[in-house]
Amino acid sequence: MARDPVTVFSPGQKAQKTARWARIMTKWLITYSRRNGAKWRFVEFGGITGAESYGIVDILAIRKDHKPKKEGIKRGDLFDLVLIQTKGGNARFPSDSDIARLIKAADHHRAKAVVLAEWKLGTKPNLYQLVDRTWQLTNPVDIFG
Repeated sequence: MARDPVTVFSPGQKAQKTARWARIMTKWLITYSRRNGAKWRFVEFGGITGAESYGIVDILAIRKDHKPKKEGIKRGDLFDLVLIQTKGGNARFPSDSDIARLIKAADHHRAKAVVLAEWKLGTKPNLYQLVDRTWQLTNPVDIFG
């Protein structure tokens, strides 16, 4: 009986595959953590081949904000935004300069939160929220619930 050939990935291919699964598992976790309210939608910023593209944000989570905030604005006119960076496998956490870029992007877009999603094979993703330039482990329901 012939054995199936084992697929061997280059380090770059392995990193690309792990990053893709980190994004998939992050979206899964957010989708199934939501208790009520508007459903979160996702915008991924991947390159043509599925690899990561330029920029600090990997996923934008967006939903309609159904609470009227200001006079002249009706329910559903505004949005909640969460900027998400994903890390798969043994990828390092964002550097201080990456954190500064994330903060500037969040301020510019008035994001509700900045989240780092870390995923390793065989586990569910861990979510970290950026609070005062440090990553704090958080429950997905606290941000996306």
